[in-house]
Amino acid sequence: MTSHSPAPPAPAPGPLPAQGPEAGGLTIAIGIATAGRREVLAETIAFLARQTRPADRLLICPADPEADLDRAGLEAAQPGSAVVRAPRGLCNQRNALIRAAGEADLLVFLDDDFLPCPDFLAEAERLFRAAPEVVMATGTVLADGILGPGLTFAEGLAALEAAGPAPGDAPVEVYNGYGCNMVVRLAPVRGQGLAFDEDLPFYAWLEDVDFSRRLAAHGRIVKSPRLRGVHLGSKRGRSPGRRLGYSQIANPVHLLRKGTLSRGRALRQMRRNLLANAARAAWPEPWVDRRGRLAGNLLALAHALTGRLSPGRVRDMS
Repeated sequence: MTSHSPAPPAPAPGPLPAQGPEAGGLTIAIGIATAGRREVLAETIAFLARQTRPADRLLICPADPEADLDRAGLEAAQPGSAVVRAPRGLCNQRNALIRAAGEADLLVFLDDDFLPCPDFLAEAERLFRAAPEVVMATGTVLADGILGPGLTFAEGLAALEAAGPAPGDAPVEVYNGYGCNMVVRLAPVRGQGLAFDEDLPFYAWLEDVDFSRRLAAHGRIVKSPRLRGVHLGSKRGRSPGRRLGYSQIANPVHLLRKGTLSRGRALRQMRRNLLANAARAAWPEPWVDRRGRLAGNLLALAHALTGRLSPGRVRDMS
């Protein structure tokens, strides 16, 4: 999403604060929901060991605890990490991560194919300590494989290494966090009983927007140029085209009815996806099931006209 008016200037970067609650810092948990990406997840978990400010807890919530996760590799790469159980579905899994985070101050939601810069957690702690009114921060994505065939791990590392030092720019206000990397202050989440919408099944298209807009009632949502990383955009484990196409229509309508997505944004979301799928259906990209997505779009529109539109209908689709 595009950002809105700039936030007040942040304090100039100085020495990093001491780590951990015992030194006056914040307790930080990383939460990763994953499905169908065992090898990608293993690389990401190993990469997280490079953080200059280690996470206090690493929580992994696999859709299938046996197929999606190498437990021995996880313990070797990140001793003391925890495996969290939940029904399959991004919102179910992320809600389980919130519960498992306990009394942590911050929960960093990362996709299983997001590679954060080594100073990501240190910068997150700095930001949330300096700005207590911030309830969510999302980072700057240096390269995003979701826009193409996806990036290999080596390509992601190269993009990180080419980025250079973080700029000193202040955070800016944004409408919502980007689901691949969202740092959430848990106090208002616990205090208000906030959760991801489990009526958005499986891939849960726009779940980040819905959660962000409900959390926005309790503080600021910002995008920080100092929180940086690369989203590989792995195509493994993605929803089938027809199911995703249906969600591209049904989910914006659901959020519009809830009041967490404005009419203008909902219409732009639906129009952009419908036009892209229709325009490319005859000559689709090799990594995108455009025809399946278009079929899902059209089915959702038909259900909208007959009063049967519901995000949950994707549960019956392959």
